[in-house]
Amino acid sequence: MIELSSYANRAEGAVTMEANKAEGRGKGDHGMQIPGGLLDRQDSLHNMESLLPKAVKRRVYALKKLQVQCANIEAKFYEEVHELERKYAGLYQPLFDKRRDVVTATVEPTDEDCEWHNDREEEEELAEELKKKAAVEEKEEDAAPEEDPKGIPEFWLTIFKSVDMLSDMLQEHDEPILKHLQDIQVKFSEPGEPMSFTLEFHFEPNGFFNNAVLSKVYKMKSEPDDDDPFSFEGPEIFACEGCQIDWHKGKDVTVKTIKKKQKHKGRGTVRTVSKQVPNDSFFNFFNPIKVSPDEEPDEDAEFTLATDFEIGHFFRERIVPRAVLYFTGEALEDDESFEEEELEEGIEEEQDGDDDDEGDFDPKLSSLSPASPQKEEPQPAECKQQ
Repeated sequence: MIELSSYANRAEGAVTMEANKAEGRGKGDHGMQIPGGLLDRQDSLHNMESLLPKAVKRRVYALKKLQVQCANIEAKFYEEVHELERKYAGLYQPLFDKRRDVVTATVEPTDEDCEWHNDREEEEELAEELKKKAAVEEKEEDAAPEEDPKGIPEFWLTIFKSVDMLSDMLQEHDEPILKHLQDIQVKFSEPGEPMSFTLEFHFEPNGFFNNAVLSKVYKMKSEPDDDDPFSFEGPEIFACEGCQIDWHKGKDVTVKTIKKKQKHKGRGTVRTVSKQVPNDSFFNFFNPIKVSPDEEPDEDAEFTLATDFEIGHFFRERIVPRAVLYFTGEALEDDESFEEEELEEGIEEEQDGDDDDEGDFDPKLSSLSPASPQKEEPQPAECKQQ
């Protein structure tokens, strides 16, 4: 299971991530546990229903109708969470704009802005003094003074290279382009519009493409499926759209030119032909694969879409809000600690599960329900483009 960040942790942790159904995880894993070691949970439930007396089964159907109504209310809850997040995004944005101005050297922060308590400050100051002394001893009298860098050079590129999820997409030929990346912003859909969010990548003028902004829209839905309403777990991304990049001639890193020799069957002469083929690049992110709504995507397409949705969600919930902490590496340490803790808990649960196999069914273990106050966070859909 791939754990992502909270969809609305700013709304008192109302939603918690649980995600990648593309890896085979089914919905409703917290449902009632059936004793007897039956392998297929769905078949077990149907079997149990069939064994119920007719009068009891009739009442169970009434409860299911109530459960569908709960799912519809839950969908409204998530719509309001989305609106709340959109509202607070407007409050965060002025701070993110100031961050951009410092990174791009548009504004130089004041001494007061730069005051920050550091537990290792004395050690760092001492190390800095030693470095300066060593530099003075080695420096020649006529050496030119070192140039003071502007802003925070390669801020976003450093983040890309530090985060595994992003560095896996990054190629060496992408790096010179990403040095021109000045800001990444998240825009939420307006009230009354279909639920979505847009990632905007803002670039300074450069020699690679004409676009000032590259964008990608992630479309979401927050409503129970008519065919399977009990599977509803909150908002999910079901589709995404990229943008056209206006590359300068010969600068498109998403394609490469290969040369092939062809031999004429009759004359035996050989000629060399050039052909453009796709090339690995981060900028393929803005040209996602397209799947027809009427067709079932194959396994590779499902995996690609699920990965894309996860990356978009990670940008929105982690990278953009906490960029400076990914730049310094502090957020990476937090993520690693969380993963280690989760792994340890998983091992403990597995061991407990082995012990419980011999025991009786405990109804307390199945206390969570779809209507529980601990809400699930939006996650990638099962890669069906609507």
